[in-house]
Amino acid sequence: MRMAGEVSLDRDHSDYILVRDTIRFISERWRDQPELETIAAAVGTDAGHLHRLFTRWAGLTPKAFVQALTLDEARRMLDQSSSILDTAYEVGLSGPGRLHDLFVTHEAMSPGAYKARGAGVTIAYGFHNSPFGTALVMATDRGLAGIAFADPGEEQKAFRDMSARWPAATYVQDEVVTAPYARQVFDPTVWSQDRPIRLVFIGSDFEVRVWETLLRIPLGKATTYSDIARHIGNPNAARAVGSAVGRNPLSFVVPCHRVLGREGDLCGYHWGLTRKKAILGWETGLARRLGSAEVERG
Repeated sequence: MRMAGEVSLDRDHSDYILVRDTIRFISERWRDQPELETIAAAVGTDAGHLHRLFTRWAGLTPKAFVQALTLDEARRMLDQSSSILDTAYEVGLSGPGRLHDLFVTHEAMSPGAYKARGAGVTIAYGFHNSPFGTALVMATDRGLAGIAFADPGEEQKAFRDMSARWPAATYVQDEVVTAPYARQVFDPTVWSQDRPIRLVFIGSDFEVRVWETLLRIPLGKATTYSDIARHIGNPNAARAVGSAVGRNPLSFVVPCHRVLGREGDLCGYHWGLTRKKAILGWETGLARRLGSAEVERG
């Protein structure tokens, strides 16, 4: 028997496949300024359905969604503040812009456990539908330790990628253990400050400092590698920060997708640039919807 949240994630998963294909088509053909009907035909659906799907999925029309993914939009996000992280540090952990990041508590695995490459640690893992494709969810008895993404047929590739980070750990496939984490991560209707997601960081001291800083980037905003380096007290370490961001084991929850290049370019993403664009678009729509709700309540 499926829970309501599981049904919702199934629908979101199928929606993502269509959205992903649409984003890929637009990314390749945007210079042609294709009409909605052309885009819909290319991804195998009708224009009306595609329009409704985008509006529901991202809170934006297809045209606005494309605009939100352009380089100009990325630069605009950075221009909203001289430093997104400066603002986040000043306001602490309050305000609707923090969204699910408010509802996260975390701890780092001991340096000894990290150096032992996961020896003595048991990690449960499972594959679940998400708004951004199949999600590999990994957890220890202390909390959520990993989130990765895979396209159909690439699930084991994602597992090999993640398990190679902690090669001495013991892995047990157990969707019963990981399903509650999947729902808590990907279903905004259950995000709650009273029931925070507990994260376990398994990384070097430097990596953990970078990942903790990523948690301060508000939803719907972006920052740069150099800004993160400055905030961890090592302004010349932008390249090392980039490496630590790329090794972030908790994709989406620890929002490495909100880090842009110095000029505002979207850069790469370990789980695919198309997926990064989809996540940013989804978050933009969610931030706008929640912002409107805050205004109405106010």
